[in-house]
Amino acid sequence: MQTPIDLYYWPTPNGWKISIALHEFDLPYRLHEVNIGKGDQFEPAFLKIAPNNRMPAIVDPDGPDGAPISIFESGAILQYLARKTGKFGGPTERDRIAVDQWLMWQMGGLGPMAGQAHHFLKYAPKQTPPQDLPYAKERYSNEANRLYGVLDRQLADKRYVAGDFYSIADMAIWPWASLWEGQQTTIDDKPHMARWLDDVAARPAVRAGRELLAERRSDPTEKKGSYLRPSGRTD
Repeated sequence: MQTPIDLYYWPTPNGWKISIALHEFDLPYRLHEVNIGKGDQFEPAFLKIAPNNRMPAIVDPDGPDGAPISIFESGAILQYLARKTGKFGGPTERDRIAVDQWLMWQMGGLGPMAGQAHHFLKYAPKQTPPQDLPYAKERYSNEANRLYGVLDRQLADKRYVAGDFYSIADMAIWPWASLWEGQQTTIDDKPHMARWLDDVAARPAVRAGRELLAERRSDPTEKKGSYLRPSGRTD
């Protein structure tokens, strides 16, 4: 049996990227909860793995040359897993370039903009005192909606983001795009994106990755822990 990968995770869009990927790649993993509501991301042991105090992160005991390696940043993890397994990175060099482009589009554009939209729309108004900032809410919601327009046009003649093949770019984009309602955007005028959202959501590995610790999103005070999953998949 392959040595499990250690996954440091919390159920957020960035966390879902890697839980989905591990199921798609059919890799066994050991789950370690990083409760960001309690500040687990600042613990010294975790900072040795993820010095930017952000999850997700992984430790692969079977890294390059057989030596363990720790990796932070979700995009870097996805690229590593694609190289390690030879899957979901694109079948040709041109395809791999397309995958990298859209992965970087998510990392540098959609993720930050959608994340700011969530922050100013959902969390800032609940602060003490409330930080209800119409300019920030409108700015980031509008930018997320613009980016979804870019995505919709890309998908007009392609089944998946980088082409007619499913890739790590889809794994990276879908977790954020699936939350379009919370960003106060619309897909009524984005039929290609809507079709893609449904297609990706129907994948068993996506469902399994999305459901990992789903109950913690409603109760962030749950006690942290870790456990070993016998396989990277549940489907």
